[in-house]
Amino acid sequence: MNLLVTGGAGFIGNNFIRYWLNKYPKDKILNFDKLTYAGHISSTRDFSQNNNYEFIKGDVCDAKAVDEAVKKTDTIVHFAAESHVDRSILDPLVFVHTNVMGTQVLLEAAVKYKINRFHHVSTDEVFGELKLGTNKKFNETTQYDPKSPYSASKAASDHLVRAYGKTYSLPITISNCSNNYGPFQDPEKFIPRAVTNLIDGKSVPIYGDGKYTRDWLYVEDHVRAIETILTKGKAGETYLIGGLTEDINNLEVVRMILKILNINGSYIKYVKDRAAHDRRYAVDWRKIHSKLKWKPMYGFDTWLEKTVEWYKNNEWWWRPLKKKAEVFYRNTEK
Repeated sequence: MNLLVTGGAGFIGNNFIRYWLNKYPKDKILNFDKLTYAGHISSTRDFSQNNNYEFIKGDVCDAKAVDEAVKKTDTIVHFAAESHVDRSILDPLVFVHTNVMGTQVLLEAAVKYKINRFHHVSTDEVFGELKLGTNKKFNETTQYDPKSPYSASKAASDHLVRAYGKTYSLPITISNCSNNYGPFQDPEKFIPRAVTNLIDGKSVPIYGDGKYTRDWLYVEDHVRAIETILTKGKAGETYLIGGLTEDINNLEVVRMILKILNINGSYIKYVKDRAAHDRRYAVDWRKIHSKLKWKPMYGFDTWLEKTVEWYKNNEWWWRPLKKKAEVFYRNTEK
């Protein structure tokens, strides 16, 4: 298989490439990434010299560059996206440009070169929010109800992918995943920011009352799910990918990190809430389990601790990124 991975220098993308090269050493991977604030060439250091790996710095909105990349491959795994809700509130246009227009450019090339599979990596945030204190979960038939410019742009890209599947018979699949955590996640994101702040002896900002609930998915479980969809999934289908069976809110997550690091609760700092902050996400992943036999392997307690250890042991990676992350937050948290 010759894979084009867009956004392969980003958090989930680099973990996917690392996993795939290790498990399928005969396959070739072309990593196409613009290297924005969320894409780091340092994340690819351990596999950059692999003979079956190639990196191209490029923008998914650049039709000529995309065309040149797609014609070398037979399978596309599309991670590339602007994905930070806070940034989407400050600058919605760049999210529409990359997430909608970039996806359309990629789809055009996929049709042109008769790609065997176009897999689109999306988010559970396209479904909006769920109420606290209920057992309801998102599933593949949940109506779209995005609340932020980020989730609206991802919802639009999902619709485009499905439309190309129907109109042009492009063999597409879509996965909507819950919040990921694990190694190589940018320190501006919630869990790595909390961990790196505490390593530096700084407080952890918590939006609002801290009771915002997310379904946490360890990144390698997500990668395994995408592998399962590529190898066993049915073209035209959508699969939801989640990691938890019980709700855990943001305040509980931070308290777990404090316990792992043996730090007291005085380091929690409540800050002004985010605009249109989704209250709760929860994912029903029974379809991918029943149809494709996938299920998460990694429990949150154990793998959160392993994630904390990774950040403790890999300051070489996150330390150069930390300052930029904090500059972004400086004017948004008061």
